[in-house]
Amino acid sequence: MEHFTFASYWQRGDALSHAVAYLLLAMSLASWFFILWKGWASWRIRRAAPVVQAFWDAPTVADGVALMGARDREGVFAAVAQAGAGQLAHAKAGSIAAEMGRGEQATRVLRDAIHVSTTRLESGLTLLASIASTAPFVGLLGTVWGIYHALAAVSAQGTVQIDKVAGPVGEALIMTGVGLTVAIPAVLAYNGFNRVNRITLSELDAFAHDLHAYLTRG
Repeated sequence: MEHFTFASYWQRGDALSHAVAYLLLAMSLASWFFILWKGWASWRIRRAAPVVQAFWDAPTVADGVALMGARDREGVFAAVAQAGAGQLAHAKAGSIAAEMGRGEQATRVLRDAIHVSTTRLESGLTLLASIASTAPFVGLLGTVWGIYHALAAVSAQGTVQIDKVAGPVGEALIMTGVGLTVAIPAVLAYNGFNRVNRITLSELDAFAHDLHAYLTRG
């Protein structure tokens, strides 16, 4: 009986089988590129988390903002501090924002800053989730198509021999394994990045709350 190899599957495959393999390869490359890039960014964000305390230890708001800008390379925490510092200079005279109270102005600018930081944190997660959820089914499509061709070939011969069926069917199952190989790292990375984002957003919310209290004091 023939060995089950991807090379044999590729040789027997048609255009659709090859397209499925190329699609899984593209999904794997995209997934790993994003995992490495997002992993590096998440590490930098978590490393910069202590700048929140450093901001409150600074002698002035300007010094705290400058310190955050220097240490927070991803700008997640710095965006909130910069928005708060800008609000201290009060809204532009004659604008609609200038008609709002100081507390409402602070709430608006801090909310917008958190929205910007949230968008930055969650960028790319949709792609990772899509790959994690669809890769097994793409691989399954390749398997089903390969089994269909194997059974069609047996039917054309008119006789059923297990050694003639087992090889093509076993090779077709390789595509399901490839799909799972693409999906599993994407699932694990997606869950890990979501956990980092929850921690970071909780810290951002607490920082914005304290900053709002400072901006609207007496």
